Amino acid sequence: MEEGGVMTLRQTATPISDLPIRVAFFTETFLARTDGIGTRLRYTIQHLHQLGHKVIVITSEGGPAEFDGADIVRMPSFIFPLYPEIKAAIPWPSIGNVLGAFRPDLIHALQPVLLGASAFYYSSARRVPLVVSHHTQLPRYLHYYRLGRLEGVMWRGIKSAYNRADLTLVTSDAMQAMLAERSVQRIKLWPRGVDTQLFHPGRASREMRTRLTQGHPEEKLVLYAGRLSAEKEIEQCKPILSGLSGVRLALVGDGPYRPNLEQHYAGTPTYFAGYLKGEELASAYASADVFLMPSRTETLGLVLLEAMASGCPAVAANAGGIADVVREGVTGRLYSPLDISGASAALSQLLGDSTYRDALGRQARAETELWSWENATRQLETFYRELMQRERELPRRISDHHKVGATIENTCESLQISRVTYRRHVAHGSVKTSPSN
Repeated sequence: MEEGGVMTLRQTATPISDLPIRVAFFTETFLARTDGIGTRLRYTIQHLHQLGHKVIVITSEGGPAEFDGADIVRMPSFIFPLYPEIKAAIPWPSIGNVLGAFRPDLIHALQPVLLGASAFYYSSARRVPLVVSHHTQLPRYLHYYRLGRLEGVMWRGIKSAYNRADLTLVTSDAMQAMLAERSVQRIKLWPRGVDTQLFHPGRASREMRTRLTQGHPEEKLVLYAGRLSAEKEIEQCKPILSGLSGVRLALVGDGPYRPNLEQHYAGTPTYFAGYLKGEELASAYASADVFLMPSRTETLGLVLLEAMASGCPAVAANAGGIADVVREGVTGRLYSPLDISGASAALSQLLGDSTYRDALGRQARAETELWSWENATRQLETFYRELMQRERELPRRISDHHKVGATIENTCESLQISRVTYRRHVAHGSVKTSPSN
């Protein structure tokens, strides 16, 4: 019974395309805080269920035990020292029992750290494929916490870990290129998505604008939304705005860097709104004039997509995955990272020319209407089914290579699999190896 889910998949004659998929997600945090990984996973779970699939989430403690029909299994955790809002989960042995009862067809680890690292073990133990997805530039973050000397070490660890997986997913072309440059293999693009029904220009509200401008709705409103953390470089907004009159800044979100930012922006027309969710967040985007994103460490920037869907054009640093989202002069404006004068000029043009600003806002909205979570999840479903089909065929294909005397190295290279995947199949006993292997 322990290996029932795997044996059923391998023995059944049912085409892979007709099988419902059972996915076990591993993620450090889920629903206990607001971030891009959690947002993507929420919509993914909802659409996987609509497609008839089954999901379980293994994550850190804190938050509900169920979401949209998916059980959430929470592990003991501790506060991550560099980022108090993140709880690092401890991989408890009970995970094995959970997976034994759920019988996943595959495991998907989102930005594996401590808990996510255990997904590699359970993929081998359950003999199912492992997908990892890369969502944040953690090695770059180290520089903002005076640990930049460890960036190379972290990249080597990421390369070693990801190359043990069956598939690595990224959320932007820029991240795909970055991982490829570091010799990560088997990379594919997991498309962007945004909720265009929730985030809509029609959510604009005089009441919200008055709130975010602290009672001055007639003045221009520049918005930032996201974590208030060092790597977001939110302090750069101050010099960008310094030469502009009649402009107010609203910072939506919270995080460990908030006290520093409150001190940095003391005496300026800046409003700290805290976390906003759902319709309140949608109204904040739609009620602002321009969205400002100074971060150089975005892998994609879901908040940019949400602002654009709300008809709010962005001024953003041209770094990381941002160029995948914002088209210069079409849906927003891009500036060279740390070019304060360039950013200020772009922002001034948008704020000073309502016709131009509205045109970019309309084009931004039209473009996001092409990016649905449904389409993104259907592409993910395709990736999953391709792995399941390959898993079914691998014992025969590996055996065929052994019959002609292929070495392990040649077999893995030819089949585009890792040694971990090779060993997973050989250990199962369905592959006959030659003495040399």
